[in-house]
Amino acid sequence: MYQAYKTSIRMASKTAAQRLKVVVFVGSAREGRLGERVKKFMLKQLEQKNYEISVLDAAVDQEFTMLNKPVFFYGNDRTKAPKFLVEKEKLVKEADAFVIISPEYNHCIPPGLSNMIDHFGGSCYAMKPSGLVTYSAGQYGGMRAAMQLRALTGELGCLSVSNIFGIPSAQKSLDDDGKPLNEHMESGAKKLLDQLDWMAWAMKNHREIKPSF
Repeated sequence: MYQAYKTSIRMASKTAAQRLKVVVFVGSAREGRLGERVKKFMLKQLEQKNYEISVLDAAVDQEFTMLNKPVFFYGNDRTKAPKFLVEKEKLVKEADAFVIISPEYNHCIPPGLSNMIDHFGGSCYAMKPSGLVTYSAGQYGGMRAAMQLRALTGELGCLSVSNIFGIPSAQKSLDDDGKPLNEHMESGAKKLLDQLDWMAWAMKNHREIKPSF
């Protein structure tokens, strides 16, 4: 038992010398979206933590057409799968954590977001944490979509951390370049990312010791 404990400590220490890989999902595809401001702001916050960042954006990644064949439908042989999907699947599989940026459409998860996420199987997301960043032009900050994303991330195995970074009146909170217009933006992002960082390292270290259930 003691030997196993010493081995786990060595593996954790080795892992802690690496950078975390974070995939950011941006869920809005609307023209003139407020999500562009939120995206720029959050990428800046993530860059300050020295993460290796990849972005999957419903407005940018037009290859994510309406889902008709997720990548795992191609079986173990990915040679017949679209190159774009294989490349994105690799990013999701190798990620240590996820940041999900979402508005709410009719008080729900935007279809562009769930469409991107559903192209990949649950095993790509499992045993990793996620952080929810939601926003709206009104007073609720996308919280109704956040509650639905809680359920979705739970089912995928990338449970969201307890803090949700909700941004009400996003048009008054960030300028077009993603610069904060009030003192609450950076403190709110910090609370979320501090939790995400702790969970991501803890889960990454444990995956090194026990890679599956």
